[in-house]
Amino acid sequence: MFTLLFITFLLGDLLIRLWLAKRQIRHVLQHRDAVPTEFAQRIGLTSHQRAADYTAARTQLHMVERVIEAAVLLGLTLLGGLQFLDIHLARLIDSEMLRQLALVGAVLVVLGVVGLPFTIWRTFKLEAQYGFNRMTVRLFIHDTLKILAITLILGTPLLAGILWVMAHTGTDWAWWAWGLWVTFNLLILWLYPSFIAPIFNRFTPLDDPELSERIHALAKRCRFGLSSLYIMDGSKRSAHGNAYFAGFGRHRRIVLFDTLLSRLNTDELEAVLAHELGHFTHKHVLRRIIINFGAALIFVQLLAWLSTQLWFYTGLGVTPQLGRANDGLALILFFLAIPVFTFWATPLGSLFSRRDEFQADRFAVTQCGAAPLASALVKLYDDNAASLTPDPLHSAWYDSHPSAAVRIQHLQHEH
Repeated sequence: MFTLLFITFLLGDLLIRLWLAKRQIRHVLQHRDAVPTEFAQRIGLTSHQRAADYTAARTQLHMVERVIEAAVLLGLTLLGGLQFLDIHLARLIDSEMLRQLALVGAVLVVLGVVGLPFTIWRTFKLEAQYGFNRMTVRLFIHDTLKILAITLILGTPLLAGILWVMAHTGTDWAWWAWGLWVTFNLLILWLYPSFIAPIFNRFTPLDDPELSERIHALAKRCRFGLSSLYIMDGSKRSAHGNAYFAGFGRHRRIVLFDTLLSRLNTDELEAVLAHELGHFTHKHVLRRIIINFGAALIFVQLLAWLSTQLWFYTGLGVTPQLGRANDGLALILFFLAIPVFTFWATPLGSLFSRRDEFQADRFAVTQCGAAPLASALVKLYDDNAASLTPDPLHSAWYDSHPSAAVRIQHLQHEH
């Protein structure tokens, strides 16, 4: 019964994704030859057509990627791939902890190898074709090795800790595992800005007194404890621009991509940062962290129950080993299968995210006015080749931000 349920949800997931993707491509290309009226004075037809073609190409690649991912998922589960790995690693490794770590690692390697060609194609073909990629092959290899090293250094102790907790803390292990997961995530939030991010990028203090003064004044008005302003060399990898803030308490920092700094004027940069600080003021980030931790608790409790049910294993094509720990097996099966069932909640998450974006926009308008933010957004849509005419249903299902036209209309109304 569970096998049938899994197949049904997987097929539903795949068919809905492909249907939405086809709708997106068709809708974007149908509107390719006419710039929407609200953008006609700021974005040329050539840029609009480039954005439409870029969106269609990205969506087509995602369709192929999702089909391959679904095939790999079936191969690992119902077609016996995970069972094969589990049995052969049991013959090779006597230590229970090492065997389970190796099993999880082997599955991650399989998924990584399958995903690598898509990453390479996306970076060196798709992004390069539309003028976004600035990453060299050498830098790509270095980044890949760095990510692998960080994953091993940080992820292996976490996985080993969770497996140990599952094996040694009895029926309450889910609470201990959840506590370990929360602690790990808080540690990453603390480590990232000062220790992890500098491994990949160079950060230099903002050398623009006028902009620095205005940002510090903005942060003070928003009661944001800003300790430092940095410029990040994002241009060495991509032409896309961005900005973010990180840190805790009075040790927060704001980071501007150099690509963003080179494109927007002072008023527009201040408006963009005001939007980001709107998320801080309205506690969107804190709320999302709390929601994510709450969801993690629910999922780990569900995992604790499923790991004791034989049908959970056999329904996904695996027979647990008698007399040996199957905790690693349960972890893998759960994280492989759960996205198939949670995919249907995507529109709800997207809806709440768009609501937060509107609220952050309104906050930015109170701080800097509507015109600078609208001007900045139009430039960013143009520079990033974001489609101005997405399919409404595709946008409602996936998009964490409002569509360009809707967002600009809201800002004009605020004005």
